[in-house]
Amino acid sequence: MKHIHIVFIILAMLVACGQSAEEKDRLSRQERLRLAREDSAALKVAVMPTLDCLPLYVAQMYNLFDTLGADVRLKPYTAQMDCDTALQRKRVEGAVTDLVRGQRMVNEGTPLTYVTSTNAYWQLITNRNARITNLKHLDDKMLAMTRYSATDLLADRAVAMSGLKPERVFRVQINDVGVRLKMLQNNSMDAMMLTEPQAAVARIGKHRVLLDSRKLDISLGAFAFRSELMEDKGRKKQIDIFLRAYNMACDSINEHGVAAYRELVARYCGVGEAAADSIPAGLKFGHAAAPRKKDIELADSWLARQ
Repeated sequence: MKHIHIVFIILAMLVACGQSAEEKDRLSRQERLRLAREDSAALKVAVMPTLDCLPLYVAQMYNLFDTLGADVRLKPYTAQMDCDTALQRKRVEGAVTDLVRGQRMVNEGTPLTYVTSTNAYWQLITNRNARITNLKHLDDKMLAMTRYSATDLLADRAVAMSGLKPERVFRVQINDVGVRLKMLQNNSMDAMMLTEPQAAVARIGKHRVLLDSRKLDISLGAFAFRSELMEDKGRKKQIDIFLRAYNMACDSINEHGVAAYRELVARYCGVGEAAADSIPAGLKFGHAAAPRKKDIELADSWLARQ
């Protein structure tokens, strides 16, 4: 009898455990479904470890999106091509981009609305050990960039200004901005196009700046959303709140300076805090405003020649 009682106790425990595991699995499925529904309803924006995304990191830190009444989720990527893919495949509603990549997506069948331009700029920076002191010295050298992007267009401009034949400068596609910077630091690349704060890290390392898109009066940074969302009242409200939070964050950065957010720059951009301190003091973040027509036309005309 004692053995029978023990068997019954063990069976009861097994049944209880089975019910518990089944219940846990059911609750787990429910939780996954709930989280999936919430993520689907949220406004997802693809971001990069670059300074043009700092207003979004500041807005997230201060809970501005939640306070204003929108669930905005930042989805980090390290390569612009991955941001584009996420936008085209509808994994995100919006993304940081540049007008060259944006117009290429439009040409490929993804209508976009540029909700704002950004203060992004790119510098052509050469390895301090490569002895490249002017653009003509790019002859027979490797230059890292991303195809069909602002960096590609600016690389073209640099080669044209050098007077060299295009085939004399070997353009190497390195999409991940962190990897690109490391190749400069490891002396495995002669030159590259960089934006902030990666450009600041390169300057701190005494690498030479040969070209700056600001001096060419070229402004190609932007945030874009799929145009179809503008017809959806719910999504349009989310985007309006996104822009209000963006403007508020820009005001905060302009008031306190980029250096005041050095910890955010280090955390989200993968650089040391010294990089934030070396960003030009006069750098300002403007309120949301559409890109200039001439910059869009520049991107279109360059793409038409490719």
